[in-house]
Amino acid sequence: MLDMALSAGAIVLDPERLTFVALGVLIGLALGVIPGLGGVVGLSLLLPFTFDMDPLTALAFLVGLQAVVVTSDTIPAVLFGVPGTVGSAATILDGHPMAKKGLAARAFGASFSASVLGGLFGALFLALSVPILRPVILTFGSPELLAFCVFGLSLVGVLSGGARLKGLAAATIGVMIATTGEEPNTAIERWTFGTLYLIDGIPLVPLALGLFAIPELADMAIARRVVPIDAQHASRQGQLEGVKDTLKNFWLMIRCSAIGSVLGAVPGIGAAVIDWIAYGHALRSEKGANETFGKGDVRGVIASESSNNAKEGGALVSTIAFGVPATAAMALLLGAFLIHGITPGPDMLSTRLDVTYTLVWTVALANILGSGICFLFANQLASIAKVRVGLLAPIVLSVTFIGAFQGSRQWGDIVVLFAFGALGWTMKRVKWPRPPLLLGFVLGGLIERYLFISFQRYDTDWLSRPIVLTVFAITLYGISKPLLGRLLSMLKRERQPFVARFNSEFMNKDFVFTLGICVFLIVCILAAADWELGARLVPFVVGSAGLIFVGLQLTTSMLIRPTPQPSESAKASMDLQADFADLSASDVRRRAFRYFAWCSFVVVAATVIGLLPALFVFLLGFTLTEGRERWPVAVAVAVLTSAAWYLLFHHVLRVPWPAAWLGDLLPALRSNPLTNLF
Repeated sequence: MLDMALSAGAIVLDPERLTFVALGVLIGLALGVIPGLGGVVGLSLLLPFTFDMDPLTALAFLVGLQAVVVTSDTIPAVLFGVPGTVGSAATILDGHPMAKKGLAARAFGASFSASVLGGLFGALFLALSVPILRPVILTFGSPELLAFCVFGLSLVGVLSGGARLKGLAAATIGVMIATTGEEPNTAIERWTFGTLYLIDGIPLVPLALGLFAIPELADMAIARRVVPIDAQHASRQGQLEGVKDTLKNFWLMIRCSAIGSVLGAVPGIGAAVIDWIAYGHALRSEKGANETFGKGDVRGVIASESSNNAKEGGALVSTIAFGVPATAAMALLLGAFLIHGITPGPDMLSTRLDVTYTLVWTVALANILGSGICFLFANQLASIAKVRVGLLAPIVLSVTFIGAFQGSRQWGDIVVLFAFGALGWTMKRVKWPRPPLLLGFVLGGLIERYLFISFQRYDTDWLSRPIVLTVFAITLYGISKPLLGRLLSMLKRERQPFVARFNSEFMNKDFVFTLGICVFLIVCILAAADWELGARLVPFVVGSAGLIFVGLQLTTSMLIRPTPQPSESAKASMDLQADFADLSASDVRRRAFRYFAWCSFVVVAATVIGLLPALFVFLLGFTLTEGRERWPVAVAVAVLTSAAWYLLFHHVLRVPWPAAWLGDLLPALRSNPLTNLF
């Protein structure tokens, strides 16, 4: 086996093959930076180009791309609070606050070093664990996978910034949204409102970009200032501090890499969940994390990024050993295996060990190359934040719209982006946590699927399985302990017997939003009452749980007076002014209205003249009016940015743009490959 590993290393280090690995790494890094794109898009694009390659070169090329997408997605997550891929959403919680403090380069240093070490850990895991984990993974059935998903939901408490009831309620909303579409077992359409777009449910990409990208870009446009980058921290010194942070928290990195590797090997868990689980583990296990996580703690970045890269090695385990892809990207890679005459399974551990160890070496080399490139250009990446907001915000927002369109390539993707962008900005203003909603949405479909299969196959016997009982016990403990601890602490602080005090100032924006959530859940439960059991089970159970959490939150806000009391001026501006200290509440509202008016313009104009032409008009208009740039600058930004998106998305990625009214009026435009944008 050692001889085979050494010979596979020599195969990968062949100059021609190494060149293709490096090319795949560069493409993967570029895809990771662009919000909404990722490994699936890259593998789909490059797979046809591998037909004439030898199998080992083709797989090295594709694996090199996939291994580093989650390395460069840190860049938009840290600088702009925009997840480059859904796997970097947890990085935002601490990476973006670090950038706001002028510590972007330090966050980069910690992220890239944790990424390369996590990637190497994943490669080692792949090399050593395939024979060991095969019998273990084969014992996991739908009940165990359901238990893991429910455990993942229990992590919302540690992702809620101290607002546990809000976090649990937000998670139930996410699960409820995930049930949108045709229920596969009963064929009942749930909350589709008669539209074909919602039959398959709401895509993850536009929802995630709406919750995180639109609100952060809104704050940037409202404040008209970007992330502060201190010259000292944009230097190599800042990067080295981040590397030292990773080495200082070496065992945290090892633990989170192990979480990423193991969970990455389990089909159905998904890349969008693993970084949250690792982040939650770090928050629970690290000293003082409850006070610092979410506010710019570098340990949160290390936990998320190390698990992200380690999961790629783990995901290859189930793909290679069992032919069961753990993620959508691995499904495409499985297709590449079959195209090149390689059949995953036991042969990969015996007669085709050369292929297995070639992939191991490729994962390791790709992570080293990817992190090295990011390190070399970290200064330039950090300096992006020095660009004037009038230029930066519309460019990032334009690619966010196109990235969201990659969800299902329908008009609905743009509407979902705008709708959840407004929801995300509102949640941020009223201090409701957004990560639990995303986590609930990601896990909602999996929970419903595994729950149905478990009951169909095992009836109720699956509830007595040892792994299920253990995971459920840990989940119940994790949810109940913090809530009971908070209640006991409140009781101890009361010198007199506990008597709830009415809070006359409870009617604020937070209360109104919470009441709206309560109404939403009630409407969902009533709408599901007439459905068959298989279709209404999850909405009814989750909605009822959500009503309990929301009810407790409403009661708390009404009966417990907040301390210390805010001043009269603070009450007037509420949370709107919290992030805009130099602006009045009216200025914030006016700028927010104009920002979302521009977003609405893109949606409306895209239906008339097409998405890409609408973005050109948006870039020009936003840069002139909101950015207050001169005409030559605005025209240059609009032309160059639109040309870049035209070449990349229209000619390289060949995006099938949605049909606009202009194309209906002038069909000749669609017949020309250069102008079929309408």
